[in-house]
Amino acid sequence: MSNQGLTLKEQYVHKAKLAEQAERYDDMAEAMKKCVNYVYSESSGAPLDNEERNLLSVAYKNVVGARRSAWRVVSSIESKTEGSEKKLEMAKKYRETIEEELKSICNDVLELLSKHLIQKAQEDSAHHDSHVFYLKMQGDYYRYLSEVSVGEDRKANVAKSNEAYKKATEIAKEKMQPTHPIRLGLALNFSVFYYEIMNEPDEACKLAKAAFDDAIAQLDQLNEESYKDSTLIMQLLRDNLTLWTSDSQAEVEQEAENP
Repeated sequence: MSNQGLTLKEQYVHKAKLAEQAERYDDMAEAMKKCVNYVYSESSGAPLDNEERNLLSVAYKNVVGARRSAWRVVSSIESKTEGSEKKLEMAKKYRETIEEELKSICNDVLELLSKHLIQKAQEDSAHHDSHVFYLKMQGDYYRYLSEVSVGEDRKANVAKSNEAYKKATEIAKEKMQPTHPIRLGLALNFSVFYYEIMNEPDEACKLAKAAFDDAIAQLDQLNEESYKDSTLIMQLLRDNLTLWTSDSQAEVEQEAENP
């Protein structure tokens, strides 16, 4: 059996879909990385369509997500390890191994974004949803780097994440409906950035509440196609708001008890 009838791009995309079904996300990410490099190295290469864009995003989200989760677990064990220098050293080395993997994955994605995806989307004014999607992705992966970096490295990653999210937000507010799932997803992740990375809960709540309220006001204009995605993200925004405001209230009460 030959690959006749499938272009090279279609082969990469099909491989990514097979890998997704098999839950082999490293293979999925590798296929989509090759797809992006191939498409954008061809002068006539068409940009990724919505489905292909989502395949790229899902692949790397799972690949990096597994490392982020592992990093948190091992960091927690490391911080609680007492009484044995050797055990502490082993935990530290293992955390650093996971950290290097995580950084390598993030840098892979960030290279695809800066070298190909953002630039191409920027040139094509008809694809502002892709432009916002990729800028949001850039913000996300600099945020993941911020979680595991320290000192000047962390400062630089935080600034780049903030810049990408801000740029994406400007375009989204100008070009997209408040109910658009990409605009809502951006607000969700940008508010998490404020809460977890910048340690600015008030700003996080303000951003999440504004996005939720703006979407509620235009809920009747929501098209069927994106209804499920949009309402799911709105629910996540509301869940975060509930959690963050209760955390904030608990802190106020604690301060009142211990002046």
